[in-house]
Amino acid sequence: MKKNPNNLLFIALLFGLVITFLLNISFGQVAIPIKEVAKSVFGIGEVKDTWNYIILNFRLPKAITAMLVGIGLSISGLLMQTLFRNPLAGPYVLGLSSGSSLGVAFVIMGAAILPPFLANLFLSSLGILLASISGSLLVLSLVFLVSKKLKDTMSILIVGLMFSSFTGAIVSVLTYFSTAEQLQKFTFWSMGNLSNLSWIQIVILSSTVLVGATLSLLSIKSLDAFLLGENYAKSLGINIKKQRNLIFMATGILAGSITAFVGPIAFVGLAVPHISKLVFQTSNHKVLFFATMLLGALIMLFCDTVSQLPGFDFTLPINAITSILGAPVVIWLLVRKRGIS
Repeated sequence: MKKNPNNLLFIALLFGLVITFLLNISFGQVAIPIKEVAKSVFGIGEVKDTWNYIILNFRLPKAITAMLVGIGLSISGLLMQTLFRNPLAGPYVLGLSSGSSLGVAFVIMGAAILPPFLANLFLSSLGILLASISGSLLVLSLVFLVSKKLKDTMSILIVGLMFSSFTGAIVSVLTYFSTAEQLQKFTFWSMGNLSNLSWIQIVILSSTVLVGATLSLLSIKSLDAFLLGENYAKSLGINIKKQRNLIFMATGILAGSITAFVGPIAFVGLAVPHISKLVFQTSNHKVLFFATMLLGALIMLFCDTVSQLPGFDFTLPINAITSILGAPVVIWLLVRKRGIS
């Protein structure tokens, strides 16, 4: 009986994901042997109290967050690239990231005009989180309203880009009038941060990623049809508007919640779907869905490991690392257009 090569690739990815996960937790300002990390994570032996505390309270939550971010952004990137049939479409093409940035910019840079007790509330981690979610939901709602009027999917793509430009312009005006302290805080948020989440926030983020991934899974059949155009999808009896709204909802939940919790993360959602297609040599979304999940989690863990600079006392911004590693990949993919399905 002939073996399916995809099964071997999935096994290799799972093995690589486990190793990268353990390495990610092992590296940092305090180096912890992988054997001790495995004992602590899987609860299979005695571990030093200090190591156990570092792993369970700091590194394990960050590693899980990195995996959730990689999974969510990669899936939403795949959805957008297939729906718009555009290899350069990413999870933020609808303007969700810009909406989140606008919400956070209003809170950080507008808090100065509020009474002190309200300003402290707005500038808390909860206030920034709610502002980011509100901005993302506002843009998503506007996209839904516009999509009801427009039948052409490419027109919706242009509208999303216009929303990004419009919100970006408002953020630019706000930054122009902001103080150095406000600008610094907003810049730090925009660089992305995986290490600020509590276990409760991780549970919430896990739930939103699960909901978004489930909605994406429901749209897999229509995604294969969308590759050949909307007319072909209609001929198969697919309700274009319903499926398009389902994909928008899944992308909004995934990209919006991730941006709210960790800030905008560049290139992962853009590059991973292409890497999945090149590795698995298929355009079948039943395969690509799970491939992008695994590769997204693995690549995000790898980027976070690199950002920790083992042996150094500082951590680089995660957004800088994903951009440094992601940009050459995207350039290479553009040069090798024939390799993109």
